[in-house]
Amino acid sequence: MASLFKKKTVDDIIKEQSKELRGTQRQITRDRAALEKQEKQMEAEIKKMAKSGNREACKILAKQLVQLRKQKNRTYAVSSKVTSMSTQTKVMNSQMKMAGAMSTTAKTMQAVNKKMDPQKTLKTMQDFQKENMKMGMTEDMINDTLDDIFDESGDEEESQDIVNQVLDEIGIEITGKMVRAPAAGKSVPSAAAASSKQATISDDEIERQLRALGVD
Repeated sequence: MASLFKKKTVDDIIKEQSKELRGTQRQITRDRAALEKQEKQMEAEIKKMAKSGNREACKILAKQLVQLRKQKNRTYAVSSKVTSMSTQTKVMNSQMKMAGAMSTTAKTMQAVNKKMDPQKTLKTMQDFQKENMKMGMTEDMINDTLDDIFDESGDEEESQDIVNQVLDEIGIEITGKMVRAPAAGKSVPSAAAASSKQATISDDEIERQLRALGVD
């Protein structure tokens, strides 16, 4: 019952008009089909009268045939008009929807612009940047303070554990290199060996060196 008193929207009106136009188009098509059938019958009747030699009947039927064909041509013109009206209605409906969407968007943008204060937004961004810089400086100061505390803590045992851990980590590599290093006493001559070598110099060599120096 409430639907009877419901106010029709633009879409409802356009739907009703489109329905009426489609009905009109179907009726025009049926009328044209009837006229074409009547045209064929009249043509057959004219041929029949012509064969019988009835010239007056042929003239009358020929005039009626001309009028009938004019009427059929009018149906094509009316059909084109109806099709054009239907197309225009759909285009207008589309344009109205686009206008409605633009109106809604404009209202939304107006509401947002009213809520948005450019000066306030700029100040908020500046405050954020300032506080962010303060936070970074504070973090740096805290890190520096913690580094100083740990460096000056005097916890020798903890420091030594860290040093030992590092040495253990690289000790494997150092040990590996030391395994390949030449053993002491094999490739490096000792002081005793050098002294023994010097002691084996002959007396003739000593005398030769003295004569070279001018000593008799």
